[in-house]
Amino acid sequence: MSYIIYGAGGHAKVIIDILHANHEMIIGVVDDYFKAKEFKGIPVLGKSEDIKRIVKDYPDARFLVAIGNNNIRMNIVKQLEYFNIKWGTAIHPSAIIGSEVTIGEGTVMMPNVVVNADSVIGKHTILNTATTVDHDCSIADYVHLSPGVHTAGGVSIGERTHIGIAASLIPGVHVGKDTIVGASSCVLSDLPDEIVAVGCPAKMIKNLKDKG
Repeated sequence: MSYIIYGAGGHAKVIIDILHANHEMIIGVVDDYFKAKEFKGIPVLGKSEDIKRIVKDYPDARFLVAIGNNNIRMNIVKQLEYFNIKWGTAIHPSAIIGSEVTIGEGTVMMPNVVVNADSVIGKHTILNTATTVDHDCSIADYVHLSPGVHTAGGVSIGERTHIGIAASLIPGVHVGKDTIVGASSCVLSDLPDEIVAVGCPAKMIKNLKDKG
């Protein structure tokens, strides 16, 4: 299988390593701001304005969006879907995937990730280095679990939510969509949509619905 990576930053570097570890072919990189002709030895094929040509040149390629920010990643995905592209996944060979796990298209799982039985991982989601998702969890589309995040069984996380590095979530809690959980926080009870929560236990420090 051959891949094209959208984005030429730190997240792309990790995805390139994952694809190389899986002996996959990387055709090139697309980025609006990277000015060199190669990124990590991989040709830069053009910018977003060149996608139509790139898809025509490589009709069988799978795309991955290598952008860590959830909203930016989602917006790019929606723009690219106009061209009816094919999506891939990037799962590091050290990842452990349990039985009856569902993984959405465009999702990336970095080294030493564990996803246990009967969990559902959404589309274009990032499970960063050494995150663990226990049994019967539901992780929605465009979520980013930072390195070292641990979710116990039966946890659910809404769309576009970002869980900070080394945070922990106890069994059965729900975190709403568009929420940010701070690094090393302990989520001991449900958290609503569109807030920032930090601490142990995690408490709201900002309501993102407030525009002032």
